[in-house]
Amino acid sequence: MSLELDPTRTALVAIDIMKRVFSWESHPHPVQEVVTRTARLADAFRRAGGFVVFVRVAFSSDEKDALDPVTDPPSPLLLPRALAQEPEDWSDILPELGSHPTDHLITKHQWGAFFGTDLDLQLRRRKIDTIVLCGISTNIGVETTAREAYQHGYNQIFATDAMNAYSDEEHQHTCTYILPRMGRIRSTDEIVAALSGKR
Repeated sequence: MSLELDPTRTALVAIDIMKRVFSWESHPHPVQEVVTRTARLADAFRRAGGFVVFVRVAFSSDEKDALDPVTDPPSPLLLPRALAQEPEDWSDILPELGSHPTDHLITKHQWGAFFGTDLDLQLRRRKIDTIVLCGISTNIGVETTAREAYQHGYNQIFATDAMNAYSDEEHQHTCTYILPRMGRIRSTDEIVAALSGKR
């Protein structure tokens, strides 16, 4: 099925493409390819007049706004243990993604980008009903945001070649069994072509 997008009603939501993504291994794509494809999507959205949202995770200096549940086994992702050795700018959005005055930055304090943020408000104020999701990691920040978007009633397109997870298995499971039940799987090339009116 060909992809048709109205840029005025579509937003790019890029999850956690932060400086920290270079500090750990992710799959199945080289992380620089994920960054390059995300930057390409952002540029295409800006040219077409679409809305670009960058999402990052960050916490207060005492990290008391970070989730730290008891898990079995203990998760290496949990705070404050995971961030003890990180540089101060670990949560900064990568400069390769560029910047534009109309871009919007969301700071979340958990996996999903909707809970406790103004993301839904910003999208609805702009009459956006469709989001393109990409980012890291596929089965955590992206999948959780996708589930939240689904429950908010948004149409979704998933740029799975601009996503990575901690393992190939985690990425493939989400892309095969979860995301197709909430939206459409497309490549960066297909999304860029749809934004430019070339299908």
